[in-house]
Amino acid sequence: MGLIGIRAAKIPSQIAFKRRSRLVNREAFWGWFFIAPWIIGFMVFTLGPMVASLWLSLTDYELITPPRWIGLKNYINLFTADRLFRLSLYNTTYYVLFSVPLGIIFAFALSLLLNVKLSGMNFFRTVFYLPSVTSGVAVSLLWIWLFNPQFGLINYLLRSIGLPTPGWLVDPKWAKPAFILMSLWGVGSTAVIFLAGLQGVPRGLYEAAEIDGASHWQRFWHITVPMMTPVIFFNLIMGMIGSFQVFTQSYIMTSGGPQDATLFYVLYLFRQGFALLRMGYAAAMAWILFIIILILTLIQLRLADRWVYYEGDMAKR
Repeated sequence: MGLIGIRAAKIPSQIAFKRRSRLVNREAFWGWFFIAPWIIGFMVFTLGPMVASLWLSLTDYELITPPRWIGLKNYINLFTADRLFRLSLYNTTYYVLFSVPLGIIFAFALSLLLNVKLSGMNFFRTVFYLPSVTSGVAVSLLWIWLFNPQFGLINYLLRSIGLPTPGWLVDPKWAKPAFILMSLWGVGSTAVIFLAGLQGVPRGLYEAAEIDGASHWQRFWHITVPMMTPVIFFNLIMGMIGSFQVFTQSYIMTSGGPQDATLFYVLYLFRQGFALLRMGYAAAMAWILFIIILILTLIQLRLADRWVYYEGDMAKR
């Protein structure tokens, strides 16, 4: 009887276990069913091309002939025999080093202005965001006119106040600064992200600081800036990745000139791949750019612990 009783007690638990197993399997099936389109898309349109480009980077492939395996020759030639590769890498690094910090500072300052409670502020927020949604081609054509040495608006303003007028896009010394100045045109989207972060700062922190007699600058430096470091970090990473891939402006405005002063990395990659049909060579350049961005991103993530403050971490301290 005892054994029969034990078996009888196990039957309901076994039935419940089987029901839970069926429920888990059913949920797993529908989970895989709904995520399958994304997985298929990732495999076909992202992972597959990445693997193919890695293989092509080890070949001599000119589209019209089958790929020919050459090992690491493309990478060796890039670093040892290609002057324009090093120049394009220098031009791009120069652009990133100046455009990213300037863009973050300018966008942060703009978001502070847009965070002021005034009537009609939504209008100004829209106005400053609009350039971010404008076509890159249209923006490039507009700035070609603005940078024109003879009748451009920028030189007209400089001339009217007695300052020297650079050659901008036709002067190798001023071509890269011109692109850096132009990059500030599209900080509206970054400013919107900063603005969202500013509006998430707890008002209680400012009220407590005011009670303690903190000045405007002290409140900004000791409350606003630390609370905004996660947003600054995000914009730094995204800005760096985007700036390393600058292409449209130089392709339309200068085609890499004058004297290759604006030959940025992706523009040179484009020339190798689609003008000279050296797809294997271009694939090697793409992988070098990917590795550079990956390393810099990992370094930033590593350094983030030293200056990025999250609210949860601050509570633990």
